[in-house]
Amino acid sequence: MGRKADRHFEQESNDHEKSTIPMPVAMWDFHHCDPKRCSGVKLARTNMLKTLKLNQRFRGIVASPVGEKAVSPSDRRIVEMYGACVVDCSWARVDEVPFSKIRGPTDRLLPYLVATNPVNYGKPWKLNCAEALAAIFYITGFPEHGEALMGKFKWGHAFAKVNGPLLERYAQCTDSADVVRVQNEYLEELEREDEERRREQQEEEDDPLLFRNTNRDFPSSSEEEDSEEEDDSDEEEDDDDRSSVEEIQDKLGNTRIR
Repeated sequence: MGRKADRHFEQESNDHEKSTIPMPVAMWDFHHCDPKRCSGVKLARTNMLKTLKLNQRFRGIVASPVGEKAVSPSDRRIVEMYGACVVDCSWARVDEVPFSKIRGPTDRLLPYLVATNPVNYGKPWKLNCAEALAAIFYITGFPEHGEALMGKFKWGHAFAKVNGPLLERYAQCTDSADVVRVQNEYLEELEREDEERRREQQEEEDDPLLFRNTNRDFPSSSEEEDSEEEDDSDEEEDDDDRSSVEEIQDKLGNTRIR
């Protein structure tokens, strides 16, 4: 499994912890994050990954924003032999990373997934190092290794809970193009569901405004004398109602997400 070639990735530690992942796991750390909150630093501290120097090459799959293909099950053999790696940098400072010095033929983009870490919880695409590495393992058919990484964090169980069904769909794909197809289908599903929720919300908002007071259909004898005055008043109220409906519809239309 390429262990001899990658023996230099093995790491010694004083805390006696040993990784349960048999293949190399690594990261390039650009020190953009608070080390007390950085998931990559914690994984390194618990011997779950090895920190690489800038000029050090990695033969496994690398989760990188400069990748040209999405990670897919077709990368399983590379992960099995050479492992997985991530670029640890801040999303706000990604332009500062010298990708030209670490770019390789196995750089991969991650498909649509939702972050569950405390910093970017609920934000799509904003995975931290641990989540990115776990995603590689889940998608390439090593879910137990993804769980081992996430198990180092109190919030780690949420990643598979939130993304589990989508990760399973990615894991059933054949190649990068197939992963992208599944991703786009899923995003279309989300858009349809969002459109349906907006439609239902608008109907709920519109109903009270369009409700007609049926008591006016059967005026009492005492009200008949004032019917002409009431008719004039009703017309004014109807105009106000229509104006209010148009106002709310315009407001809802302006908040539509695309």
